[in-house]
Amino acid sequence: MDHSSPHTRKKNAVTIIDVARESGVSYSTVSRVLSGFEYVSDDTRERVLAVAKRLGYVANLQARSLAGGRSNVVGVLVPGLDNGYIIEVTRGIDEELNRQGYSLMLYTTHQQHGKETQFVSAIANGLCDGLLLVVPVVPDDYLDVLQQRKFPYVLVDQADSTRRHNSICSTNWQGAYDATQHLINLGHRQIGIITGRMDLSSGIERLEGYKSALATHDIALDERLIYPGDFFQPTGYTGGHHLLGLPTPPTAIFAGNDLMAFGVLQAAGERGVRVPDDLSVVGFDDIPYSVMMHPRLTTVRQLLDEMGRVAVQMLLKHIEQPESTPHHITLDTQLIVRESSAPPRHLKK
Repeated sequence: MDHSSPHTRKKNAVTIIDVARESGVSYSTVSRVLSGFEYVSDDTRERVLAVAKRLGYVANLQARSLAGGRSNVVGVLVPGLDNGYIIEVTRGIDEELNRQGYSLMLYTTHQQHGKETQFVSAIANGLCDGLLLVVPVVPDDYLDVLQQRKFPYVLVDQADSTRRHNSICSTNWQGAYDATQHLINLGHRQIGIITGRMDLSSGIERLEGYKSALATHDIALDERLIYPGDFFQPTGYTGGHHLLGLPTPPTAIFAGNDLMAFGVLQAAGERGVRVPDDLSVVGFDDIPYSVMMHPRLTTVRQLLDEMGRVAVQMLLKHIEQPESTPHHITLDTQLIVRESSAPPRHLKK
């Protein structure tokens, strides 16, 4: 037996036709208003929105999608919202989607194995017109399925050597090279590194940039100064303690991202190692917290919000032109020198 009130049943059954009838306008006008279409008078827009709110209308995006229309919603898949890097990329995505008249549907995987593919499947069969993948790893075989379905998507902050996918990333190798060379130019020769994940192109390229800078300046690579990290603060902390505990500790540490650099700063503080007097620290990303550290962090700036905006533009172009050739964009990085890097103690006057 249905125990809901007549008011509840009526509210749940409200359609776009009900809104049109109550507003005194056509079905197509209501559709334009609810889709964010610009060419509707302000008075009409306000009247339609007021009626929709009073009647309790909720857009059935799935029905609209099944009918062959657009939902004007883009899915964004992220590992979580627990760091400034993801927040900055997502902020750029959200601002550009809003500017283009689209809404954002956010999915978080929380780094759980297999959850990326579950979410991708749900999104591709559900409410979204396209998908932005801001996750570390999505299996190639699943990307193949998305391509077979002709479902628009963009890999964000992921290199694509195959050139089979729309993707956008930064100059990770160059950024790491510049960071390491900066420390070398300051006079450092014992330079440690805490790497990112080695199953990701960004982690591999940043390690290679570090190695190349050492080679360019004829500094022998010391494997003991390489600590495997994962782009999270705890490994920066444990890596910092490990490197600073070596018989001959480094005078500088390049962390594969800012979060790990924060962990290094914490470890140094616990050991009574002063930054930058005793140790120089450089990060990568330039997330907002970098300027809130003490000392303020020298880092490699990625244009994270711009990456999000450009990814949206790529995706919407692909939605409009589904047969277009996959495109790859690489954004430049920039070394930002602040207070956490300085010449080593023995060179200071």
